[in-house]
Amino acid sequence: MSSVVAIVGRPNVGKSTLFNRLIGDRKAIIEDFSGVTRDRIYDISNWNGKDFTVIDTGGFVQGSDDVFEAAIREQALMAIEESTAIIFMVDVTTGITDLDDSLANILRKSPKKVFLAVNKVDNHSRQLMANEFWSLGFEETHFLSSISGSGSGELLDAVAECLPDEDVEKLDYPKIAIIGQPNVGKSSLTNALLGEERNIVTDIAGTTRDSLHSVYDKFDKKFLLIDTAGIRKKAKVHENIEFYSVLRAIHSIEEADVCMLLIDATKGVEAQDMAIFGLAKKRKKGIVLLINKWDLVEKETNTARDFEKAINKKISPFVDIPKIFISVLDKQRIHKAVDAALSVYENKQQRIKTSVLNDVLLPIFEANPAPAHRGVFIRIKYITQLPMAYPAFALFCNYPDHLKGPYKGYVENQIRAHFNFNGVPLTLFFRPK
Repeated sequence: MSSVVAIVGRPNVGKSTLFNRLIGDRKAIIEDFSGVTRDRIYDISNWNGKDFTVIDTGGFVQGSDDVFEAAIREQALMAIEESTAIIFMVDVTTGITDLDDSLANILRKSPKKVFLAVNKVDNHSRQLMANEFWSLGFEETHFLSSISGSGSGELLDAVAECLPDEDVEKLDYPKIAIIGQPNVGKSSLTNALLGEERNIVTDIAGTTRDSLHSVYDKFDKKFLLIDTAGIRKKAKVHENIEFYSVLRAIHSIEEADVCMLLIDATKGVEAQDMAIFGLAKKRKKGIVLLINKWDLVEKETNTARDFEKAINKKISPFVDIPKIFISVLDKQRIHKAVDAALSVYENKQQRIKTSVLNDVLLPIFEANPAPAHRGVFIRIKYITQLPMAYPAFALFCNYPDHLKGPYKGYVENQIRAHFNFNGVPLTLFFRPK
């Protein structure tokens, strides 16, 4: 793995603010209370010609019985294990706390290079207050203000100097996002595929608040896996923090090539599932439907067939989508879901020659033309695929404005019948010839 720099510290010392500054983006959610960042968040930073991965972690809490705080503590320790260098962040306004001391004791035993970052040092009096942090015993102690950026350059100079001269592997892989409502098993699916507790999982809806990126590299398959926060109905989004999480999940849909939409089999297909499906479809993303918790459903002879019929009725006319019944808990068919997502990615990337399109489809449209307009048949005379990031076709005809919806649907169905665009929304432009 390439160079990794982890930012660790107790809650609410400014780790996410520094993380956002290092990557040049507002990726980590920031609020004025502790516990906002719950999982490890990764992104790439560059300084002095060196690329490195930055990890933002949840605030380290020692000896707590709280389910979230215990999981956050474990995530922070895992980040320390993964890293090449560590930025240990403290807050000058509170001085050295017991938690700072506890984490300092852990870090002093680590063989990794540790940089103590004393945050919120933004005036002369705080500069004098910051001198007490030398007592923690770290040679690399830096005073900065992550919100204004003062002092962060000197810290980065020191961090970059200790990193090896190598480039971060470019993530030019298929991007697959796991999306869905809260508590349908998105983080559990991520952990099951990666074979590690990458994300915090509890029975409480809304545990994942940030969109989390991980590289999947197993069984000769390599792609970027994006676990997102659950997308609730607007009426149920009350906290600012959850509002930002939903925005972050939508941004992840924008970023992805393929979306795996998880549906809770025990609840059936709900209106919010269809709203999320519409988000992915509108943004021209490949889609795979995963019906999770299938092990909890009482089954009869045609239970799966009937469930699939109910789904098709709701997503019609775009029914040409892989639908896989899985159980994340039992790891049932989860690798089949990966195969389906990668297949949809290939379908989305394919480009069909104009000559092939015209040779195959024009005779069909000639034999089955659209209804006449003012006594004149509407004829499609030429078809070509447009050079766009998603499959889009221009069809040239004599009266494009008078083509009705049903015939446009027929045209799309014929394209799907003769070329494999399973799981991919198609965009058709009818233009005058």
